[in-house]
Amino acid sequence: MQVFKFGGASVKDAAGIKNIATVLNETGVTEKLVVISAMGKTTNAMEAIVNAYFNDKTLLPEHLKATVDYHTQIASDLFTPGHTIFTSIKALFEELKGFLAWNKSPKYDFVYDQIVCYGELLSTTIVSAYLSEQGITNTWLDARAIIKTDDSYRDGRVDWDKTQTAIKASIDPKALSITQGFIASDSNNFTTTLGREGSDYTGGIFAYCLNAQNLTIWKDVPGVLNGDPRVFNNTELLHQIPYEEAIELAFYGASVIHPKTLQPLQRKEIPLYVKSFLNPKDSGTKVSAVASLVPEVPCYIVKKNQVLISLSSLDFSFMVEDNIAEVFQLLSQFKLKVDLIQNSAISFSVCVDNKFNGLEKLVNQLKGKFKVTVTPNVHLYTIRHFNQKALDKFQEDKKILLKQVAQNTVQLVTQN
Repeated sequence: MQVFKFGGASVKDAAGIKNIATVLNETGVTEKLVVISAMGKTTNAMEAIVNAYFNDKTLLPEHLKATVDYHTQIASDLFTPGHTIFTSIKALFEELKGFLAWNKSPKYDFVYDQIVCYGELLSTTIVSAYLSEQGITNTWLDARAIIKTDDSYRDGRVDWDKTQTAIKASIDPKALSITQGFIASDSNNFTTTLGREGSDYTGGIFAYCLNAQNLTIWKDVPGVLNGDPRVFNNTELLHQIPYEEAIELAFYGASVIHPKTLQPLQRKEIPLYVKSFLNPKDSGTKVSAVASLVPEVPCYIVKKNQVLISLSSLDFSFMVEDNIAEVFQLLSQFKLKVDLIQNSAISFSVCVDNKFNGLEKLVNQLKGKFKVTVTPNVHLYTIRHFNQKALDKFQEDKKILLKQVAQNTVQLVTQN
């Protein structure tokens, strides 16, 4: 049994969906579970629908129409007029419109998950129908009936026992199954999501529960590079990465692998391959229980649009354990993800991701006890396996607000 995961870039148009059929025909169309993300930038489009729902409902028809038109056009490029896929697409959008009409919950995270999930439901419905049309027998599965989580909407925590049981009961390991990444459900069968970019994690969950031979993530890059080629110049392909190193890279923000993906794979030593869906026969990158990175080169990671919060006590007293413990309790309460911390005797700095929009409430709480300085829109760079030459060149044109150096990792907060 192999698990394949195709991201949004691989299904952004009809040509991409046709290419999935090509990849499957080249690698085999049985003993596979295929996890598929929403098409192209559909998750962003669904987020626009969520924001319109909460902030300006007059914009809903416009956003819905754009998303309907996008998926209908892809289907029109793949199927003849009158095909049942058009009825299926319409039915999914009617479900979505129904939720928007009857929902009474004011909770953003709950509503977000109930809406955004339709991106994956649409993409897998279209892909499954196209594969069937090409003579590739497959079974469409609703991941929400299989992957079970708690009710932490937008960041669901997997119930491994229930999920394992459901996967074993639902999936034929000899056949080809098509399912969604990113989405799951709680004990009340409300949709949950596994965190943005969580489709990779979905692949890891299925690989673990199925005792898969391997997990392959198909991307529009040749494998894992030592930096995002959209940000860094002269990037190199990493041929081999130890699990521990890949987890470190993911933790620091390497976007090619989701931070949670590798943990279940490592527990059973299931190899992860990252390959190009444009060149499926190329070797790509292999993540496994090996000793070292190949080649051993500096690896560059950036997290953009972060917030740097600097604190000092109002009476110039020391920043001791009690103070720091209180700060972390508030960071957790307001869902500020901590990416870097640095403290001295009288100050404490933290670089955070404000994706849940809790910053304003946090700062209001902190101001009662600390002097607070907030610097928004900073970039957090991490260089793994740095050398002095690489570090000096990297710093040449940047305004460094904070710098932290460990044995083989340096992190810099910059204001570009």
